[in-house]
Amino acid sequence: MSAPTANPNPVPAPLVVGDGRTVHPISLGGPRTDGLLTRIAGDIGDAVNAVEKFWGTDWDRDIVLIATDSDAQFVAQAGLDPRLQWTDIAAVSVADRVDLPHHSATGQRIVFAPGAVKMSDASLRIVLTHELFHLAARADTAPDAPRWLVEGVADFVARPPTVLPPGAAANTALPTDAELDTAGPQRAMGYDRAWWFARFMADDYGLDALRRLYVEACGPRHGDFATAVRRAFDADMTELRARWARWLTR
Repeated sequence: MSAPTANPNPVPAPLVVGDGRTVHPISLGGPRTDGLLTRIAGDIGDAVNAVEKFWGTDWDRDIVLIATDSDAQFVAQAGLDPRLQWTDIAAVSVADRVDLPHHSATGQRIVFAPGAVKMSDASLRIVLTHELFHLAARADTAPDAPRWLVEGVADFVARPPTVLPPGAAANTALPTDAELDTAGPQRAMGYDRAWWFARFMADDYGLDALRRLYVEACGPRHGDFATAVRRAFDADMTELRARWARWLTR
């Protein structure tokens, strides 16, 4: 009997990255998911640095990464509704419990869907960093925060800036959660517009203003968006909308 073939991509052992955070990779699918976690291990240090550069260092010291090999595993590990369709999702960041008053979250993990193994290195890096920002900001993000801003800031941290496509200025209204709720091109455009808005904020008002806006608009004591804008950088909605429209058409 021949000896069993060694796994060419063994699951990486726990590793320490950034300012001392421990990454715990969990593979649920053998060589396929082991290989995915090996790729992620090569990017997790840069992802942590990107999140810390924007958000700071006051977040979980342990990072759990779970790679699943079936839709059933993905739904179970992420705690998703099995009655819904999740095949277009590459990864999610979830927690078992969030205690906003005490600034804590337990059972945090980033769960990768089976389709993540087919992603390009660049796309996988973006998804990893995006979900890592959600993990880092979890204890500071209210459940009823405007999702468009939550997702837009996560994309700002994760995605390299690119030239706006033709027609980007066709809609100069502020993004809304409704744009993220319709599958297909409208949802993709909604995510892009949320990302563009975060880029606009950083360009026109600065990184500190974008962070303050996230805290004021998405934090546990957030008010309406107009109040958050005023508190974050002493501007009114008329000024904000005008500058946003100019940024889109520059």
